[in-house]
Amino acid sequence: MDKISKKQQLVGVVVSDKMQKTVVVKVDMRKRHSKYKKAYTVSKRFKAHDENNDYKVGDRVTIESIKPMSKEKMFKVIGKTN
Repeated sequence: MDKISKKQQLVGVVVSDKMQKTVVVKVDMRKRHSKYKKAYTVSKRFKAHDENNDYKVGDRVTIESIKPMSKEKMFKVIGKTN
């Protein structure tokens, strides 16, 4: 029986790979203003665990939430996305 993951998964672009075993992933989310109904983009940067330093700047990746590994690192990289 396969386990269904209830963890949060996000798709973003790697913007920094200068740290050891960590990449910074920028995630863009589309939102709509409640009153004016205009769509706009909100960006957020997440630090994600990359055990083998496989991912480089510009790669589109999927990240998944995990228990905190450090003060700011609460995601791990699952894999590349198209």
